[in-house]
Amino acid sequence: MNASEIDGKYMAKLGNIVVVAEKPSVARDLARVVGAFKQGDGYFQGGGYTVTWAIGHLVTLPEPHQINPAWKAWSFGLLPMLPAQWPLVAVEKTRAQFEVVRLALSHCDEVICATDAGREGELIFRYIYELSKCKKPVRRLWISSLTTEAIQAGLR
Repeated sequence: MNASEIDGKYMAKLGNIVVVAEKPSVARDLARVVGAFKQGDGYFQGGGYTVTWAIGHLVTLPEPHQINPAWKAWSFGLLPMLPAQWPLVAVEKTRAQFEVVRLALSHCDEVICATDAGREGELIFRYIYELSKCKKPVRRLWISSLTTEAIQAGLR
């Protein structure tokens, strides 16, 4: 099943806590600890959890011409190019995974941000959360090891 085949009813059954990791390998380790053993296309589920992941940056700032078509053939006279608001766009080559994450976020009660503990990991999560228009409460999993004990302690 790919992202375009997942509907809201199916995703709603996956778990009420969504964990967003930065990469699939970390998601596998987290899924093992929380009991999310059933693997889908772009996520694991079980034990009341849906564990999914980014593949690096799923969301980014758009190119200038995506904000204002007049900025496509820019010149020094157009500088500075400062939009009133900074929109976000899904990265085209990883759009299918973004849709998996977006659907999971739209059918949960709570979110755990489990991206890397640092500015870049936080930015990756915040962009996904914002573009998904998710308003669910977020907790931050901050761990420096992927051992079972470290993950369990971080979740507590």
